[in-house]
Amino acid sequence: MLSNAKLAYKTHGRLNADKSNAILYPTQIAAQHGDIEWPIGPGKALDPDHYFIIVLDQLGNGLSSSPNNSLPPNDRTRFPTISIRDDVAAQHRLATERFGIRHIALVVDYSMGAQQTYQWAASYPTMVERIAPFCGTAKTSPHNVVFLQGLRAALTADAAWMGGDYREQPALGLRAFSRVYAGWGLSQPFYKQELWREMGFDSLEGFLTGFWEKRYGRRDANNLLSMIRTWELNDLGATPGLEGLEHALRAIKAKAIIMASQTDLYFTVDDMKAEAACVPHAQFRIIPSLWGHLAGAGLNPADSNYIERELKALLAS
Repeated sequence: MLSNAKLAYKTHGRLNADKSNAILYPTQIAAQHGDIEWPIGPGKALDPDHYFIIVLDQLGNGLSSSPNNSLPPNDRTRFPTISIRDDVAAQHRLATERFGIRHIALVVDYSMGAQQTYQWAASYPTMVERIAPFCGTAKTSPHNVVFLQGLRAALTADAAWMGGDYREQPALGLRAFSRVYAGWGLSQPFYKQELWREMGFDSLEGFLTGFWEKRYGRRDANNLLSMIRTWELNDLGATPGLEGLEHALRAIKAKAIIMASQTDLYFTVDDMKAEAACVPHAQFRIIPSLWGHLAGAGLNPADSNYIERELKALLAS
């Protein structure tokens, strides 16, 4: 049990008089609120001139309660296992108790944020009007679990890991973690066509070091492992009162746009399409991208524009 938990967040825009313009935007693995602001701004899909956007830091991300900022007995590897339902329950308390919100115009996000988006719609079906999960599933697939176990094994193989009670971050383990992730996060055509050059890198090694190692090397190892565990266990069908994944998806009342990346290697088109078919008011879209899972990360303008167009259409519906 995690006592005195803290939830970090950042807001954009103003809550209107009847508190009906709230958008919830949760983070994903290794991300903090400042990392995912690409669709927020005047004229963008999440427009603070019209909506009150709450960017929610997931438990374990280093800003909200996490292994690296919790006191004993909840510190480091002793930090309790967090479920996606725990994340959403904490966020619900924030929305209702801190802001008095009873109606959510949209819950949206990517990857682990998509997992939280689905959970919001299942746990609070009369509160959520629209959802837009992209590049993420309502239940973690067995193949996805294998990927996550590879990340865990790479990180904890470093002798400096010391069972989680390290004196300094296990740098070799974090480097290995990053290199494993590099092979999964982007597609084979992305690497074959050297699309990393579009990000300003002039060599593959420079990309692996300057993007992937920088992306995860800045995070605490125990935090990453805590979030991997949350991801690994995600199953919307385990929601209390709902009986299995299909039942949970069919219980969603919100209008939905569900978007998969054409080349995502672990939140696959087939898995996402099968889930979307069970959501009563859902439309399914495929982002035509070679950027794999990172099609949803706001890095490639064409992918970002596609996602923003769909979000604007959903909010206008």
